[in-house]
Amino acid sequence: MEHNFGQHSVPAPGSFDKSRVLNIKPIRTLVPVFPSPSNPSSLSNPNGGAPFVCVSPSGPYPTGVEPLYPFFVSPESQRLSEKNAQTPGGRHVPTGPISNAVPINSFRTPTRDTNGDVGSSRGKNKNGGQFTEEDGYVEMNEVDADDGTGDGSHKRKSGRQGRKSKGAGGASSNANPEAVANDIFKSINPLVFDVLSQPDGSRDSVTYTLLVYEVLKRKLGQLEETARDIAGAKRPDLKAGALMLTKGIRANSKKSFGAVSGVEIGDIFYFRIELCLVGLHAPSMAGIDYIGSKISQEEEPLAVSIVSSGGYEDNVEDGDVLIYTGQGGANKEKGASDQKLERGNLALEKSMHRGNDIRVMRGLTDLAHPTGKVYIYDGLYKIQNTWVEKAKNGFNVFKYKLVRCPGQPAAYMIWKSIQQWTEKKAPRTGVILPDLTSSAEKIPVCLVNDVDDEKGPAYFTYSPTLKNLKPTAPMESFAGCSCIGGCQPGNHNCPCMQKNGGYLSYSAMGILADLKSVVYECGPSCQCPPTCRNRVSQGGLKIRLEVFRTKDKGWGLRSWDPIRAGTFICEYAGEVIDNARVEELVGENEDDYIFDSTRIYQQLDIFPSDTEAPKIPSPLYITAKNEGNVARFMNHSCSPNVLWRPVVRENKNESDLHVAFYAIRHIPPMMELTYDYGTVLSLKAGQKKKKCSCGSVKCRGYFC
Repeated sequence: MEHNFGQHSVPAPGSFDKSRVLNIKPIRTLVPVFPSPSNPSSLSNPNGGAPFVCVSPSGPYPTGVEPLYPFFVSPESQRLSEKNAQTPGGRHVPTGPISNAVPINSFRTPTRDTNGDVGSSRGKNKNGGQFTEEDGYVEMNEVDADDGTGDGSHKRKSGRQGRKSKGAGGASSNANPEAVANDIFKSINPLVFDVLSQPDGSRDSVTYTLLVYEVLKRKLGQLEETARDIAGAKRPDLKAGALMLTKGIRANSKKSFGAVSGVEIGDIFYFRIELCLVGLHAPSMAGIDYIGSKISQEEEPLAVSIVSSGGYEDNVEDGDVLIYTGQGGANKEKGASDQKLERGNLALEKSMHRGNDIRVMRGLTDLAHPTGKVYIYDGLYKIQNTWVEKAKNGFNVFKYKLVRCPGQPAAYMIWKSIQQWTEKKAPRTGVILPDLTSSAEKIPVCLVNDVDDEKGPAYFTYSPTLKNLKPTAPMESFAGCSCIGGCQPGNHNCPCMQKNGGYLSYSAMGILADLKSVVYECGPSCQCPPTCRNRVSQGGLKIRLEVFRTKDKGWGLRSWDPIRAGTFICEYAGEVIDNARVEELVGENEDDYIFDSTRIYQQLDIFPSDTEAPKIPSPLYITAKNEGNVARFMNHSCSPNVLWRPVVRENKNESDLHVAFYAIRHIPPMMELTYDYGTVLSLKAGQKKKKCSCGSVKCRGYFC
């Protein structure tokens, strides 16, 4: 007997014909709707109780049924929907008010493997591929971690090829990563390519390579975050690296033993692909890099570098000794097994007999993002011994004892010392004050002198904020944004995002997303909360800083924590003064703590457009002589690792202008933080040039 199941009927128990094929829609297109209270009997239900009916969110809706929030539509839209439902190929065009509810895909699960290391935090998708996450981006891929070539090549298959992601507004993203990369590459100073084309690497080539990578990665991240769909977007870090390798924009492309030109011991990296780009370690996933070497008419593999990042049972407690576990022994189909003396393992054993130096990168947990890692280049090691032992899983693994070559600068040991200070296992020598800020900051700032007998800087009042007693009128009226839950990517109606070119100023991890001249943050006129990610510079210090006594530059500033490129460090706090007061202080030779936005600041010389000073909305002069924060201790350098940007915090009543400092590149712990003080076109009366002691190879010899 064939049953006629209408939209408003429920089949009798046991009478359902399973041989029938129903027109079933994916569940994401359906929303539950129930009878309207005003007409409870509009739907027939012989068994009693309210029936459950599924319809498209856009309608049409049965008589007496109203849609749930947030799918409210106007009567006109409802009539149009019903009309189109009767027309073949008809499309529903919503005409009702658009809900301001935050899309579900804006709330994402906290990411694992934040910095691109795909060791222990690797998962599998239903197709057997692997997924990794970085900055909230997800890429379904399948990677051959070590194909036996040792050259770092790997295969990747996208699980979403051919799909166009959609933004929050439903529009398809037309962003072409290669076109974006080409635009960025065209804007690079031609002299940069001359440096990169040199057969031997240099510090400049490494610096330029990493800076181009940062700019490209952040731009791709902006585009994909705005356009991504619920399934996620591909990782911009891998895309940027692949595009640069394809275009040949890299340093030290030739694999070699020993030190790498332009890379200094202690340098840090947040992505494995960065190690590839600068020539430290070619494989983007495998922990052992090796090459074939012809010895006595036979070719045998010799190791050139290893990465110890916690994926295996390595012993890293001793700062100068590393017990490294070999690779392999885990088969995806058959499970764990004994490791074999082949590929990287064989290369390490051969290197022990040959005595060649091996570069060592140590991967440590990123304290700012505990699911990620920071990779430290710890210098050259030699393999002293090797043996086989049983791992915790019961299978045999190869162990290699590597000993650090003497006479190298401290790198990993600096991290170990900071860990001991933090855990109170060892005292920080030379401490004058445990907290210079007297609790004005959320994080204490230590005052240290282990150089001479100076007891501290001249007296001043610590103030974490900028004081402007005479704020100027805003350039234009601004009512602020109405993003109640915080500004979200792809919300093109957000006026703060519109001022930033349609994007948020910062990534999901708080990294400055663009090198634009002016950063527009949400301000007092905006309705978003203090936790809004477009308020990064307003949350105070987030890294552990210390003010320390330098050998020849007075007091300086450095960090206990590693600082990732683009990270906000601090703002320049103090008192806003006018030009007349500036000239008065200059005449009294008391201008050591004045920030003058009208000076000529040498910006990033890699991009010609960035050689000019930021186009600040109005001149800003700040004195921190009597009142200020840690920024007053930041010294000048002709090759700085920090730059400043004007930050406008939107306010309808007054111009709320600030100066914020961001990391130009990755900065290792205990490295001095410096920025370019800039120069003046003509010296004022009584003003003299000051000798520069930055020690940079590009030192101008003076600043003023």
